[in-house]
Amino acid sequence: MLDSAIVIVQRLTGPEAVDLIRHCLESGAIIPGRHFRDKLAMECLDFNDALQVLGKGNIYDPPEQELKTGEWKYRIEGRVPEGRWLAVIFKFQTEDSAFLITIFSIETMTR
Repeated sequence: MLDSAIVIVQRLTGPEAVDLIRHCLESGAIIPGRHFRDKLAMECLDFNDALQVLGKGNIYDPPEQELKTGEWKYRIEGRVPEGRWLAVIFKFQTEDSAFLITIFSIETMTR
């Protein structure tokens, strides 16, 4: 039987996912994966840039479902103070924790 804290989150709308990621920032957990940490270094970013995007950005596209696991991946985008437009790909592990998959700069912002 699954522990009540381990609840895999179902597909959310963009606004629902934004609300939940902000909840994770405020009173839950944000878990940076290895690939995310590697990309952060490659892009010459720091973790505060990612936090800025998670806290102030928006989700414009519907989530994508991972075929092997069935988990939903979300892409949140936003501008950091020095002007770069970034995207962070993440998934929810529980209703209180988000796992950061990757981060990257978007050269041409079309939003």
